[in-house]
Amino acid sequence: MNLLLSKHAGKTNHGDNKLMVRARRNFLDKGYYEPLCSQLCRLVTKLSPDEPVILDAGCGEGYYTLAAASSLDKSGKSADIYGIDVSRDAVDYAARRSSTINYAVASVFHIPVADCSCDMLITLFAPYSGEEYRRVLKKGGVMIMGIPSENHLWELKKAVYDVPYKNEVRPYELDGFSFAGSRRVSYKMKLTSNEDILSLFSMTPYYYKTGKDGPERLSRYETLETQADFELLVYHKI
Repeated sequence: MNLLLSKHAGKTNHGDNKLMVRARRNFLDKGYYEPLCSQLCRLVTKLSPDEPVILDAGCGEGYYTLAAASSLDKSGKSADIYGIDVSRDAVDYAARRSSTINYAVASVFHIPVADCSCDMLITLFAPYSGEEYRRVLKKGGVMIMGIPSENHLWELKKAVYDVPYKNEVRPYELDGFSFAGSRRVSYKMKLTSNEDILSLFSMTPYYYKTGKDGPERLSRYETLETQADFELLVYHKI
C-alpha cells in the first residue's frame, strides 16, 4: 500500500530508485552482511515479547525484515510485523519476498501507525525520527538501531578517496529513551566481483557525494577486501 501523505506524494521519486534497490537486494542476498543479520535476529528474538507487534522503519527491500520474521517464527513467537519505506520500489521488492509481512510506502517522519501500538521498532541505517519512534512505541518498548561504526568500509573509502575519513560515532544517548547496550559486529569481507563492489558502493552515502569519480575509480577493481563494522544499539522507551 502507498500511504505517503498527499503533500509528499507529488514528487516523482522518493528514496532509492529501482536500480539502487536491485543492487542492494543482489548484494545482501549474497550474504555479505549475514553476520549483522544474524546478530539482529538474535536480539529481536531475545528482546521481543511472546506475541510482538514489530515495525521495521526504513525497511528497504525487506532483507532484514524477513530474516527477523523467520527467526521469530522458528522460536515459536507469533509476531505481527510491519515494514515501511519511503521508496516505492523498495517496498515492491520487499512485498515480493514475503506475503505474510505487512508493507507500506510511508515516511519515517509521518508513520501511519497508531500511538503506543508497537512492542519493538527496528531502524537500520535509516534517518532518525525520534518523536515518531517514541509515539508509536509502547511504554518500555524496545528500539534496535543499526549504525555504521568508525571503521566501516575503510578499504573501500581508501579506493575511492585521496584522503579517506573514518565514520563519526555520536553519543548513544537519545531523548525519551534509556540506552540498554550495544553489540559490535566487525569482520573482514572479500568482495569477489566488480559488480559486487559497485553494488556495495551504490548502497552508501558516498555514492551521492562522489558523482562519476567514485564508480570510475572502483571500475578497475575485480576483488576488494574491506572492513565491515557495525553497531546494533538497544534502547527502551522511557
